[in-house]
Parts: sequence; structure tokens; C-alpha cells
Amino acid sequence: MIPGTNFVRQSTLSVLSNRSWVPKDLASVTTYDPAEEVDPESVGLTRKGVDAIWKTVENMYATGMHPGISFVLRRHGQVVLKRAIGHASGNGPGEVRNERKVLMRPDTPIVLFSACKAIAAMVVHLLSEKKLISLLDPVSHYIPEFGQNGKRDITIYQLLTHKGGIPTVDPGEHDPGDLLVDQDAVRHLIYATAPDKPGHHQVYHALTAGFVFADLVERVTGRPFRSVFRDWITRPLGLTRMDFGAPKKLRAQVARNYVTGFRVGGPANLYLQHVFGANLEDATGISNEDRFFEAVIPAGNGIGTADECARFFQCLLNGGELDGTRVFEPLTVRRAVVEVGKPEIDRGLLMPIRFSAGMMLGGKRFSLFGSDTEQAFGHLGFTSNTIWADPERDISVAFLNTGKLGIGLHVPHHVCMLRNISRYCPKLSEEEQGQRLLATGMC
Repeated sequence: MIPGTNFVRQSTLSVLSNRSWVPKDLASVTTYDPAEEVDPESVGLTRKGVDAIWKTVENMYATGMHPGISFVLRRHGQVVLKRAIGHASGNGPGEVRNERKVLMRPDTPIVLFSACKAIAAMVVHLLSEKKLISLLDPVSHYIPEFGQNGKRDITIYQLLTHKGGIPTVDPGEHDPGDLLVDQDAVRHLIYATAPDKPGHHQVYHALTAGFVFADLVERVTGRPFRSVFRDWITRPLGLTRMDFGAPKKLRAQVARNYVTGFRVGGPANLYLQHVFGANLEDATGISNEDRFFEAVIPAGNGIGTADECARFFQCLLNGGELDGTRVFEPLTVRRAVVEVGKPEIDRGLLMPIRFSAGMMLGGKRFSLFGSDTEQAFGHLGFTSNTIWADPERDISVAFLNTGKLGIGLHVPHHVCMLRNISRYCPKLSEEEQGQRLLATGMC
């Protein structure tokens, strides 16, 4: 036997059995309204290019790694693609094929996981805009309990930039699932934790900073985080399904998450446990439970439709205004998306990431948002949810999915999707970029 062939065969069988059923006719599981999509030529694109972008999304779905996908692409503020493919529930690995399957639709809410960090960060930036806090102040100025065990001088800004030195906490005897949805217990652990050289190096804060931000919002406003988020952002912008957690009336409509792809174990699961506090199966399972939607986890349990996510980032692209309603000042947006330092290998994610105060940033070569995207800003979510805006191309994009996996057959198609978006959405000319900056107040 050739060394390694048995492992390859077993791994291939594993990924093939751990996938959703894909029909031959992809149109039968694709939902969209052609009237909602503009003619690509009207926004400087081509039909060939837009079709090529959508084809890569179809190819990704055809691998069976994502039971459901929702995708939106906006250019110059206009909807170019707003489509869903697959199922919101009933067609995941292990589910009986003749069970009731619910189609994924463009208005289906999906759990954003860490992609919601960028959204939650803007609530903190609004506190600063309203002069309720200074981002350079120590967190302990507003939350005295946070200052325990060497954290007295850690600033809000350091937490926003993943340099707070508290990327994880030891759950002790707590069940990670129970701890995740217990605000008081998790905050107590975070506030008692000793930091690791805050400000010295970049380590992705998967969940910890989000709980601190929620407490910060509540301390300085005297109101629950969710209430502030709704009143300051989602209601003014008409984002009816974007939230942190979900009310009972909406939970049944939220797409179900599934573990797909190659079975990960050993080092891979230890890595996920270290970064996210739970392994792949546990994290996915918790995300489908009622207690998950009852909680407020600003770094992990945001929900929304792909269209609402693209609209939120369109608002940032516009300098804080959408459809005549302003929720952020242009300076606030600029402060939130400017790079905070030179690119470095993140010690948690083990890859080079450029960060702003709350966002992941693109790059010339290596980028989460495609090639040649140095000005792009957005965020990635467990495991490949991606929402972003690219000022040079004047686009806002949301790719949301329900397949949660470490390694799978979808990866080449995901890379191709990002490449095609960069390729077929050309950059604006220098004159056009200057006009856009003037119009949005972002100059």
C-alpha cells in the first residue's frame, strides 16, 4: 500500500458523507427577484463578469459544504446580485432527504458569528461620537471591576484592536456552552483574568472583548446593549432582522447551522477550542439552541440577512448615511476603518491580519476580501461568513452560509469567488474616487 493512501481514502469518504445533498438543477434551489437586481452595465460592470461571480457561488454550493448560501453584491449603492441558493434547514448532513426542506431565501436571517464584531464595534464608536467615552480611556474608568489583576490601564482602543492581552479566559468548571450564554458568569471570569502583555502583540480576541463592550455600553447609557443597538442603528436604517440574538417570533426563520467538510480532530479541534472556547461540533450545536438566541454575545451571535449586512456596510461606505438617514458622522467611520499598525502575524489566528479599531482590513496580495483590496474593510465569521466594503471599487458585499467546517472542498471556489469580485468589479478612476470621497465626507 502506498503510504497515506488509506488516510486519503478515509478522509475523502468522510467529507463526501458529511455534506448536504445537491440537486442537478441548481435553479430549483435558487431564489431571487430579478426586479431587485440592476442592469450591471448601469453601474460600470458587465453581464459576463456578474455571471462569473455568481457561477463561483454556485460552484461553492455544489460541493455540498454549505447547505445554504445567501449572497449580495452592491455597486455604487445599487443591488447587482441578491440571491440565495440551497436550504435554510432540512438538507444538512445526516438529515433524511424526504424530510421537509425549507429553501434559503434572500430574506432568511443567518447567524453571523464573528462577522458581527465589526457591527458591534460601531456601537462603541458611536459612544465616542456622542462624547460618552474616549476610546483612549482605560476600560476600568467605566468598569472598575475590569481593572483587576494588572488590567487597570488597558484601553478601549486596545480591546478594539485585539491588543488587550485577554484573548481567552479559562472556563474552569463552567461548561463552555453554559458560560457563553451567562453574561454575569463570563464577565466575572474576564474581569478576574490576568492579561498577557497588553499592547505588546496582536492576538485575536474571539469572544472576550465583545462581552466587555456590551457591559461598557450598558454602564455609560444605563440601557441594555440590544436596546441601544436597535435605537441607534437598526431602526433608523430599517434593518428589521439584524440583531444580537433573536426574539422568539424570529427564531424559527433563522437558518440552521451544520457541521460539514472533513472531520477535524486532534490539533485542529484544540486550535478551535483555544480560539473560540469550543470545538467545531459544540460551537455549531450551541448556535442552533434557544439559549444562544436569548443571549447577547456582541462578538458572536449577531444575526442578519446578507442584504442587511451589505446595507450596513454600504452605510459605512457612504460615510455613515444610508437612504437619507445618517447614523454615523464621517469622522467616526474614518476612525473605525483606518489601519492601526503594520501588518503582523496574529498569534491567535496564526496568519497575517491587518486590523483597524474593530475591522479586518484587506491587502495587496494576502487578503480575506480578494486580491488587490488594500482599502477594503469588513470581517470574517465562523467559518467563512464574509462581509465587507471596498471603497476603491465602491462595492459592499455579504457572503453568508450555514456550513461550519475546518477543511472542505469549497475552499478553491471561495478563493475564486473573491478573485472574481476583485477582477470583475474594476476600481474607480482617481477622479471618481475623489468625487466619491467628497460626496460622502470621507476626504
